[in-house]
Amino acid sequence: MTSTPYTHDHAAPALPFPLILLLATGAGLAAASLYYSQPMLALLLAEFKSTPAAIGLVPTLTTLGYALGIGLLAPLGDRYDRRRIILGKAAALVLALLLAAAAPSVAVLALASLAIGLAATLAQDIVPAAATLAPEAHRGKTVGTVMTGLLLGILLSRVVAGVVAEQFGWRSMFVAAAVSIALLGVAVWRRLPRFEPTTQLPYLALLGSLATLWKRHGALRRAALAQGLISIGFSAFWSTLAIMLHAAPFNLGSGAAGAFGLAGAAGALAAPLAGRLADSKGPEVVTRLGAALVAAAFVAMAAGPDQLWLIALGAVVFDLGAQATLIAHQTIIYSIEPAARSRLNAVLFIGMFSGMASGAWLGSVVLAHAGWQGVCVMAAVAGAAALVVRLWPTKKLAPCVA
Repeated sequence: MTSTPYTHDHAAPALPFPLILLLATGAGLAAASLYYSQPMLALLLAEFKSTPAAIGLVPTLTTLGYALGIGLLAPLGDRYDRRRIILGKAAALVLALLLAAAAPSVAVLALASLAIGLAATLAQDIVPAAATLAPEAHRGKTVGTVMTGLLLGILLSRVVAGVVAEQFGWRSMFVAAAVSIALLGVAVWRRLPRFEPTTQLPYLALLGSLATLWKRHGALRRAALAQGLISIGFSAFWSTLAIMLHAAPFNLGSGAAGAFGLAGAAGALAAPLAGRLADSKGPEVVTRLGAALVAAAFVAMAAGPDQLWLIALGAVVFDLGAQATLIAHQTIIYSIEPAARSRLNAVLFIGMFSGMASGAWLGSVVLAHAGWQGVCVMAAVAGAAALVVRLWPTKKLAPCVA
């Protein structure tokens, strides 16, 4: 176990591959915990004999917990050793996943889902850690590689959860997830270096500084708003896909819904490419291209709502767009104020996961009233709005006056 604290990122050597792999795997396993429930919603609906609206609280509260955790807990990465924070959250996440596995009712499962979301924010301690350890000239590539792990975790979680739930039951999936996080905790304890705090602000002042950073940096506001809009469509798609496929005319099980994660995973593999492109051509180009891909993919799916091949292709394209945009946005914000990377990351992801929580709720409402085609139209509008934000003249986003 390395005991020397890491202090200044400009002095960091190139990261060894085993450490990058650990960071990517850790981010992926933590983020995956947020999405295991999505392809299992039909099974949960049947077991608890509940309503779609009540079961919809499971992914909604998970995402809301993540957004709250980012706002309340992620800023601590600037104040304390990130390694200790990651270990503490890993232990909490194990307990929350085990509570979900043992849940006797929807209410308990919803409570466990909120706790899962709060603890899974350890992923957002890992990403700034990677940015801090990486040499500046290769920060975009390094963050992109770690984000590949995070995004593959998100997307492949649906595949794994769908198969495991069909074969062994949904409770087994939560138990397996708890075991994976426990093993991650052991690896982090042995391999991840300590980090020197970059601020001594008290907790309340640390939280208050999020608003200060928001007011100070127009680039941060633009990034959070655009990524939040893209996340509305992203979450609406994945939160309603299993229910849509389970109903007529498809009548498919949770395994089929989870398999769509393979389509989205193809887009995740482009994350390092997006990072390299942001390093070489500038992240602004990547954000606009990504938002345009998201809008175009959902327009195509809205035009053919009953075509499975088109839905699968759309998943590849919009996931590619969403992930490329996220990598570019992180490259932008990490260069703003190095000593505040955890807080800058927190603001970006508050916007992103607030959008995802809204998308999960809006998706279920729109599906009930306007069908799958309505969900795709809503997501296309959100993607187009994100493109408008990225095209908006920079002078319009000048620093706010306190």
